[in-house]
Amino acid sequence: SFEENIFLNILDVGCGDGATEFFMQQYFSQWLIQGIDVSAESIRLATHKKLHRADFSVYDGSQIPFEAEKFDIVFIAGVLHHIDYSLHSNLIKEIYRVLKTGGRLYLFEHNPLNPVTKYLVNTCVFDNEARLLKNDYTSALLRREYFKINTKKFIIFFPRKGILSKLVFLEKYLQWLPLGGQYFIRSLK
Repeated sequence: SFEENIFLNILDVGCGDGATEFFMQQYFSQWLIQGIDVSAESIRLATHKKLHRADFSVYDGSQIPFEAEKFDIVFIAGVLHHIDYSLHSNLIKEIYRVLKTGGRLYLFEHNPLNPVTKYLVNTCVFDNEARLLKNDYTSALLRREYFKINTKKFIIFFPRKGILSKLVFLEKYLQWLPLGGQYFIRSLK
């Protein structure tokens, strides 16, 4: 794709231990990636990965520590359901601030309409405080903070192992159906 060999500044909000950056660098080696997280332990683990074009830092969860209009792409995956609803608007405003005009936000969240996802979140030790966000809530939040939603898709309908994994090929036909285990929203500034 066109983005493969283009130098872009990427921000991963809630980067955790840097696993996403590892994969980004495999496919998009020219990207310069900044990962931020509120967990010092996660940032320590990410830093130990010693990725070529990725830097990691702890941030306070309130103000993203970069200047306005710095990033071409902001990536946030599985983060909002860990944050109190009262803080969502500020985080999205901060993402908007650091994103270049014409830049893109890629957001992934667990889908509370999927019964398997609800069960997994309710039984996961890392999600004991999590409150899942309906896709309509997330879409309205983005629009309220001036993002233009370009794409919304539902993903992960079938397990990746076992007999049902043979049905994964059908997922491209089901992306409109709001029952996938997660949803994905691509927005433009």
